[in-house]
Amino acid sequence: MEKVKSYREIARDIINKLGTEKHFATSVIRYQVIIDDHSGNYLLFRNGRKGETRIYGCIVHIEVTDDGKVLLHQDSTDFIVADMMLEKGIPKQDIVLGFHAPIMRADTEFSVG
Repeated sequence: MEKVKSYREIARDIINKLGTEKHFATSVIRYQVIIDDHSGNYLLFRNGRKGETRIYGCIVHIEVTDDGKVLLHQDSTDFIVADMMLEKGIPKQDIVLGFHAPIMRADTEFSVG
């Protein structure tokens, strides 16, 4: 349980850091940090308009499960969120690259699920 608590703190820190990155700052598109400690979901969303085009969607989605796995469902950044997790102390065997199909995960050094 302590591992899950630690991983959730790391996920929260990463999402908060990304949410305040000047790289994402713009006057017409809002970047929203969504943190749900109860379910273990941490998201960075963008929401706005660029001219007539609606800009909306998930940039980063991290889920920390009750069994201590960290699922990286989405990473549309240049920061490589999996590397950020490794730097903060989450081992590869606990990180699942959820944006890859399960059959492709076996070709990485990360957990298959």
